[in-house]
Amino acid sequence: MAKNVLTISSKNYGAWSLRGWLLARLAGLEFTEKVISPDDPAMKAEMLLLSSSMLVPSLQHNGIKVWDTLAIAEYLNEIKPKAQLLPTDIKARAHCRAICGEMHSGFASMRSSLPMNIKARFPAFKVWSRAQGDIDRVLEIWKECLATYGGPYLFGKQPTVADAMYAPVVTRFLTYDVAIDKASAGYCKRIMELPAMKEWIAAAKAEPDEIDELDAEF
Repeated sequence: MAKNVLTISSKNYGAWSLRGWLLARLAGLEFTEKVISPDDPAMKAEMLLLSSSMLVPSLQHNGIKVWDTLAIAEYLNEIKPKAQLLPTDIKARAHCRAICGEMHSGFASMRSSLPMNIKARFPAFKVWSRAQGDIDRVLEIWKECLATYGGPYLFGKQPTVADAMYAPVVTRFLTYDVAIDKASAGYCKRIMELPAMKEWIAAAKAEPDEIDELDAEF
């Protein structure tokens, strides 16, 4: 069997890499990590939001190469159907795909003004109005999903693609001390308690500081 390789970037700064990595963990896929250099243009494009076409993360599985996080999610759902990365109910599955697509293509103001930086903490961080609009929409999505599907995750009792897609947002809310409602705070706590998230965060905290552009407080 061909070796499975997941190419990722920084664990401290790489939001898209976290999504792809967490999806592979939730699917139960065994893989080897390939971490690209901080000087690699693909890494800086992901970190600094300079590219509309993200080639990181990418997955090599049985001679097949898949990139783009949503494509990886759909591929993992096909090869690991028992993991139920997408809900089994067609209505819930459509809802899940819709909010994942919204995360994939939207929230630019929040991403740019609150970049992922797991090691940092900015108490009383001032969020500008456009980013606050994005935050409000994320919280609306979370509250609707938790109320509709009963939690503890966005689509019920086990994490799905949606939870992986929104996991970097959870870290942002903690980094920038974002004020959120009680239900959303509980959801954030559950995501951070996932064994895979604990593994990622421990590695992020051990990572050298090498991308000065993202260490400045806005």
